[in-house]
Amino acid sequence: MPERRDLFEANPDDTREAIMKATYDALSRHGYADLTIQRIGDEFDKSKSLLYHHYDSKDALLVDFLSFMLERMEGTIPLEQADAADERLRIGFDHVISEIIDGDRQDFNRAMTELRAQSAHDDAFCEQFSKNDRYFEQRVRVILEAGIDQGLFHDVDTEQVASMLVTIIQGATFQATTSTEPDLEAVRAELDAYIESRLLVDDA
Repeated sequence: MPERRDLFEANPDDTREAIMKATYDALSRHGYADLTIQRIGDEFDKSKSLLYHHYDSKDALLVDFLSFMLERMEGTIPLEQADAADERLRIGFDHVISEIIDGDRQDFNRAMTELRAQSAHDDAFCEQFSKNDRYFEQRVRVILEAGIDQGLFHDVDTEQVASMLVTIIQGATFQATTSTEPDLEAVRAELDAYIESRLLVDDA
């Protein structure tokens, strides 16, 4: 299992990070439907007036939160532990799957599923989630292109493969938060099988 890296410092000094941590904690505790600025403030160690100074609504804060999480989550994936592209993919998959099934992140994952559902009728959420999706697809593309350059991977359509892999992970996340019997081990096994049968060249 990959090394666990915390998303936040225990007591962040930076005001934005402290607000984001309070939002993370409040989302994990209450979910989107019962989330309020007041409940975020209850998790915030600094003056609650700072919340209203920086954000004029709960949803404005949450859109910024999604952007922040994009920045922060990237730094928690220990891709530098491997040079070979196939190992980097496996590290990434291991990290994501372990985060999905990690007990202390289940409430947060459910809240994020609720947030994504708001994208169906909220343009700001839709735009931010789309940006996050494009970013992660691009990160996977970079690994795939490196694998081709290293002679490890077949010359696949990296854009198409990256889109498919990110969609699988998103589906696994959705299932893990909306089903009582998510089969994440099967998802992880098939991701490995895809690397072996579709990406790796015979002598890699």
